[in-house]
Amino acid sequence: MRLTAHTDYALRILLHAALVAREGDGLLGIGKVAQEHDISRNNAMKVVNELASAGLLETVRGRSGGFRLARPAEEITLGAVVRLTEPCLNLADCEHCILRGNCRLTGMLNRAMLAFLAELDGQTLAMAAEGSRLPSRARSPEPARADLI
Repeated sequence: MRLTAHTDYALRILLHAALVAREGDGLLGIGKVAQEHDISRNNAMKVVNELASAGLLETVRGRSGGFRLARPAEEITLGAVVRLTEPCLNLADCEHCILRGNCRLTGMLNRAMLAFLAELDGQTLAMAAEGSRLPSRARSPEPARADLI
């Protein structure tokens, strides 16, 4: 199984925000985070907006705006993020298969996906941040701009 780039970006942005929150540095700018993670600004904006709509990030508009975690990293499970950002969690396209209804593979794959999600439900953003740290280049503040969010 491979997660989509959208989910990858969401996990990276949340982890970055968790590390900044741990260091007490405040708000992150979309432009800087997009650049640091080599994500297009448009994709980063979509991800941040989705995470903010789900209550995982808080956005602040204006000249010195940006975004930060909306709740503690200990309360955000990786399973919740994957469920939010993955468009489809089916491992195979059983809907269009001629063996549908006469095959045990569907159940096996469904159980495997449930086990995968159960494992991620037991992992929090804080746990992922435990052994991580921001590179020094990512710690320098971004100049305040009106278009950060």
